[in-house]
Amino acid sequence: MQDQTDGFDLGQAKVCVIMNRGSGRKKHRALVRMLEERLAPACGSYHLRQSRKGSDLPRLARQVAHEGYDLVIAAGGDGTQSAVAGALVGTQTIMGVLPGGTFNYFARDLGVGETVDDALDTILDARVESVDVGEANGLIFLNNISLGAYPHILKTREGIYRRWGRSRLAAYWSVLVALRRLRRPMQLEARADGETRRYTSALVFVARSAYQLESFGLEGADEIRKGQFAVLIAKARQPLPLIRSAIRLAFGHSAKDDDFDLILTSELQIDTPKRRQLVAHDGEKTVLTSPFRLQVRRAGLRVLLPADGISKTAGAGN
Repeated sequence: MQDQTDGFDLGQAKVCVIMNRGSGRKKHRALVRMLEERLAPACGSYHLRQSRKGSDLPRLARQVAHEGYDLVIAAGGDGTQSAVAGALVGTQTIMGVLPGGTFNYFARDLGVGETVDDALDTILDARVESVDVGEANGLIFLNNISLGAYPHILKTREGIYRRWGRSRLAAYWSVLVALRRLRRPMQLEARADGETRRYTSALVFVARSAYQLESFGLEGADEIRKGQFAVLIAKARQPLPLIRSAIRLAFGHSAKDDDFDLILTSELQIDTPKRRQLVAHDGEKTVLTSPFRLQVRRAGLRVLLPADGISKTAGAGN
């Protein structure tokens, strides 16, 4: 993160909130009322823009980014945060964060609060800082991007969520179900800091969230805070060993040397024989083309943080 700047004058700002209308109708209506009661009166001008479904969010965010707002607030989970951030990176428009997902890693990393109430407190009394984000072949991501098993975990998770609803238990169960179906590992080359390494692996996980790594007891959080990626390449090649690694990871018993190779770098290129690959990023899925060129965009996104500099998220490092 960059040095602290002056406080943000919300009363003079043109503000737009972006959210997905299709997620949790009762909860959604309550949030809209809360924003109208607490946020709207404090803004210079207030606008609410809603997508019909999650897949429409990136297009809506890009449209809003060109409409001259001073502040665009993403209300939702990490996928919503990522879509809005992708539209605002490299612009002078400031981003606000209202967490509403299952894990909310980005909100926790920033320390803006784990609940909508706490995050609104941040927005109502905030300062502006520029933070680093990840980029892969032009795609912006906030928390992580991955190849191999994890994109297929997300596909499995969607079906489980539709049947049983969103919860942490459902999310963890989807990991085991998806890994059981895993068939073939990937062949890949990873190039970082002038060195090329070859791997056969079922999973490559590139982390930008220090909070997420710490929640799993993995190394690399301090390096992420200094502007690097933590690249975890699973040593497991087949379903059963990868399931064992996932279980150890879920219970905080994962050992880097036993389960993963770790690369710490701010730039990385990954080559795979299969050119078009399904990748997972911040809980969403996209097809990208190999080689995958990843870099940390320094101070690429302007965000609102607590004016007093005190994190509203337990355990967040800021």
